[in-house]
Amino acid sequence: DKVVTRLRSRFALPVFVKPANLGSSVGISKVREPDALEAAIDLALQYDRKVLVEEAVPNAREIEISVLGNDEPETSIPGEVVPAEGCDFYDYDAKYRLESGLFVPARLGKRQTAEAQRLAVDAYKAVDCAGMARVDFLLDRESGSWYVSEINTIPGFTTISMYPRLWDASGIGYAELLDRLIALALERHARRQRLRTTGT
Repeated sequence: DKVVTRLRSRFALPVFVKPANLGSSVGISKVREPDALEAAIDLALQYDRKVLVEEAVPNAREIEISVLGNDEPETSIPGEVVPAEGCDFYDYDAKYRLESGLFVPARLGKRQTAEAQRLAVDAYKAVDCAGMARVDFLLDRESGSWYVSEINTIPGFTTISMYPRLWDASGIGYAELLDRLIALALERHARRQRLRTTGT
């Protein structure tokens, strides 16, 4: 009850409540009324011991960028997700059961694209990612401000998933992408092997 009371005083509704470590929008709720907050937290706790509460960005665009690399990461062109009609956000149904729109490349200007790519690299480095990740953003339609929604360190990797699809549109096909990822993993492993594991 104390947690819910604190959250009510700290965040303006609507908010998203989600498990901290999960994918495919499982366990996520969009909370519009204060009385629904506790149930949303209980749902998220069924999937993870940590829960995130994020203030919603009204009428935001959802932009995704694939990142590849270890110390010198590079980015794909951005893609844009448009949830299926009737979906309030890109939830599980919108991803897998309904006809959501995936635009590759995203409908952005050159300056917006460059800014998103720069922010994707900054976010990737900030949490010390290696190999690959997909960095997802919310773009405020009115202010033009960017918000990092999440860093997906194990993104979907089928031939139609957004991560390889963005790289394919950027000139790196599926087979080459696999080769690059294997090389990056071997590079990372070799560097870790050179580290000391004892205090003497």
